Amino acid sequence: MGRLLALARSAPAAMAVLVGVAAVWGASRGGFTDLFVYRYAGQHVLDGLSVYGSRDPVMGLPFTYPPFAAVLMVPLAVLPTWAAAALLTGASAAALAAAVHVVRRAQGRPTDGWLVVALCAAALALEPVWQNVVFGQLNLLLMLAVLVDVLRPERRLSGVLVGIAAGVKLTPLVFVVLLVLIGRRASAARAALAFAATVAVGFAAMPGPAASYWTHGLLDPTRIGPPALAHNQSIDGALTRLLGGPPPTAVWLAVAGPLALGVLWTAARWWRRDRVLGTGLAALAMLLASPMSWSHHWVWAVPVALALWERSRWAAAAWVAVFVARPMLWPPWGDGREYAWSPIEHVVGNAYVVAALVVCAWAAVYSSPVRLKARSRRPLSQVPPTTTTTAATTAYTTERPPTRDSPASSSTISPDQRVMLSQRTPSSSPPSSPSQISR
Repeated sequence: MGRLLALARSAPAAMAVLVGVAAVWGASRGGFTDLFVYRYAGQHVLDGLSVYGSRDPVMGLPFTYPPFAAVLMVPLAVLPTWAAAALLTGASAAALAAAVHVVRRAQGRPTDGWLVVALCAAALALEPVWQNVVFGQLNLLLMLAVLVDVLRPERRLSGVLVGIAAGVKLTPLVFVVLLVLIGRRASAARAALAFAATVAVGFAAMPGPAASYWTHGLLDPTRIGPPALAHNQSIDGALTRLLGGPPPTAVWLAVAGPLALGVLWTAARWWRRDRVLGTGLAALAMLLASPMSWSHHWVWAVPVALALWERSRWAAAAWVAVFVARPMLWPPWGDGREYAWSPIEHVVGNAYVVAALVVCAWAAVYSSPVRLKARSRRPLSQVPPTTTTTAATTAYTTERPPTRDSPASSSTISPDQRVMLSQRTPSSSPPSSPSQISR
């Protein structure tokens, strides 16, 4: 027993060592670029100065997040640089481990400490993940906030974390739409109220800069960086590189808007049968439609990989390979060289976008009513046997055990419990491969 307890205690230590090595490696390569910008913004809040219109003197980069995010950076400004780097790196490590744990639990899979550590170690090989550590970014923390809100059964405060995440970076507002589409309208309302509260906090802390951001800065397409840079893996970035310059707003909206709505609709259909995949698809809609999706924004590759692993080992391996290999940096990039890409280089240089579009197309095909209807008509002899229960079913259905006053009937089962119970029947989930259709 003593050895088992020692092993359990050593799992977090192993994770700390892994991330510590990554942090030291990142610092040796001139890392924590964004951390310096965060500290700069936090110091300006303390000094009563505007965080917009100037640049961090260390890295020469502007602060581009909403005012509420600048308020959150104050603790990083108070701490010494090394302490701020350690705090943010440790928080990112914990967020990665917690995100993997939440996803595995939602899938009804084991969440043993060492297994989570192993998965986190593998995740560090993905370019978006280690770039977050190197840059001192916040994306892992924001991803965890969304996963906790969307994957877990609905509670009294569900949706608040999504709203706060949107207050830090606007793109998580996409998940408010997902909450509406899956029928969690109360959570969507709480998310909207939480987001509004973050806007109010920003105005209270710095009225002038907040007004400038929401009326002018937000609409400035150049405030974040050059959209043609290969690291911008979004529809807007791909169009910019293809057309030789930023596309007209109408063109971008005509392409990204319907695509995002279609993927969100598909995500909602999948969420009712596979919460992890449905949430991951919504994240892909967010990344594709955003005007600027830097490669380190794609930390959502981790939960999408775990979702694909449940459907196809080969698909998951191919997905992971894209984010390990960083194909978007294979063609010449920087200094406008992306404008001279050949057709093949456009495909390779937009690797994250292409991979996401392939996954979204597959998900749309295999969640269509025609596919589901065809599956439901399969002869009983071709239907695989069901299991009596799963860890996920047990976890979600035992939260409110029946009593004498509340018998276990369909009328007392919550909507979240019905979703989990429906996963026990094979006819309720989309097929995971073409071979299941032909059988």
